[in-house]
Amino acid sequence: MNGRSPKRGFIARPSTAEDWIKESGIAPGLSDGSAFTARLTIDVTPELRGRIKIVAFQRGRTVAEMLRDLLAREFPESQGDTP
Repeated sequence: MNGRSPKRGFIARPSTAEDWIKESGIAPGLSDGSAFTARLTIDVTPELRGRIKIVAFQRGRTVAEMLRDLLAREFPESQGDTP
């Protein structure tokens, strides 16, 4: 034997879009509530993406942190208001 670790298998992805949404996706070891997040995909130009990354680096933050704060500020939790 050559001492290599055994190959790791791929994680099976949900087969349909509905199953994908329902998949919990909880990463092991996350117990502070951050495990209950959802991925949001947006289309931006490469130039805008670059500007966002530069500003995040200058502020010592990640792009995700900055965008979470922006979204929380723009869409605050309502106190019983229904749209």
